[in-house]
Amino acid sequence: MADPAQSALPPEGREIEVVRKEAGELWKLSWPVVLSRLGIMVMGLSDAIVVGRFSATELGYHALAWAPTSVVVTMCVGLLTGVQVMTARRIGEGRREMTGAVLRRGLVYAFWIGAISTAVTLAGGPGFLHLLRLEEDLADGAARAMLVFALSLPGYAFSVAASFWLEGLGKPKPGAVMMWAANGVNLALLLLLVPGTFGLPALGAVGGAWATTGARTFLALAFLVYIWRLPEARAFGVFVRPERDRPSEVEQRRIGYGAGASNFFEVAAFASMNVFAGWMGGLSVAAWAVVLNVAAIIFMVPLGLSTGTAVMVGRAYGARDARGVTRAGLIGFGVTAAFGLVISLAIWPSAGLISQAYTSDPKVIAMASAALVLSCLFFLVDALQVVIAQALRARGDVWLPTFTHMTSYVLVMMPLAWFLAIHLKIGLNGIVWAVIVASFLSAGLLGARFALLARRRL
Repeated sequence: MADPAQSALPPEGREIEVVRKEAGELWKLSWPVVLSRLGIMVMGLSDAIVVGRFSATELGYHALAWAPTSVVVTMCVGLLTGVQVMTARRIGEGRREMTGAVLRRGLVYAFWIGAISTAVTLAGGPGFLHLLRLEEDLADGAARAMLVFALSLPGYAFSVAASFWLEGLGKPKPGAVMMWAANGVNLALLLLLVPGTFGLPALGAVGGAWATTGARTFLALAFLVYIWRLPEARAFGVFVRPERDRPSEVEQRRIGYGAGASNFFEVAAFASMNVFAGWMGGLSVAAWAVVLNVAAIIFMVPLGLSTGTAVMVGRAYGARDARGVTRAGLIGFGVTAAFGLVISLAIWPSAGLISQAYTSDPKVIAMASAALVLSCLFFLVDALQVVIAQALRARGDVWLPTFTHMTSYVLVMMPLAWFLAIHLKIGLNGIVWAVIVASFLSAGLLGARFALLARRRL
């Protein structure tokens, strides 16, 4: 039933009121997701600090073991994106009783993703590390930790499926609470296992891997128990075995395949930037690590906004409300652009101070500061491209974002970074310029696609 106060407004006033209301809804959906994603970063930071203080050598083992599994983790997030999108669509359709079927399918997919990822990592991970021609001791130490990290993948997959379902329902707060509780579990296990507290053997990097496995397992169980005890669980159809719905199954997997491929292309492309920085020397690697870490922290906010935007677009798409789809997307893009502008203006004058917080080496500080200032040119468009991509997936356009990311980051950014940084010897700033070009290209193509679809019927 329409709000009488809103109905009394002229058309322009009603539109402004709707925009104001939906902007508030975007904030409500997004800020817990931002906190949750920041919790993921803090967990990795805790690992690095505790293991690093115990032993620099063990930190090297830990980092090398983590790197291959992080690719699997990123792929897992993409492959399960369909849970979030399809849940929001069912809510928009007014068929909340069908959301349980989305969750049940997602948990089955999570089981297979986790099981296959674990099996492949256990079977091929150690051999892969030795193929990289690392020092024998380094490869062996990393392999021991990687085998334990592999055991954490099923729990992580289950937690992603469950959290995406809750986010699709518009209930992101429990995920944020449980992620920070998992951080507490992780830190306790780190302090217990890494240095060997209370007479336990000091496990170093392997202890860090066990802490991650314990925290991820706790997170999965916490999510499943929460959903089990959710008062609306029966109304959502969680406990009812659904009838086969092949079109919905195919669509849910299709969204996941597209998002998973996008994540893979981006992760692979940015991994190549680390290699290029390594070719330029240790100082360049250290300076690029500073830039990448700052960019990653900033990126958590657009990730949260992308979830909120996708849920709102998905609801409108499920309700077959073309105007609502466009409005929800534009609100998300506007808020994201405002954030990108503000953060760029904040980073620009403080780049030197930020770099000093990471290192005391004056050469690294100088390189990182210059690169951070230059990076302010891509923070806004990089934030926009991830939000637009999620909005497109939520409205059923799955593969265009994937092809755009492949084109922008693999076909353009990778060769351009090599050409500028290595061939022309511009150095670290050459890598940053490549990221700037790729981010503008990606945001431009995705934005044009959203504008084109906004003119069509759903």
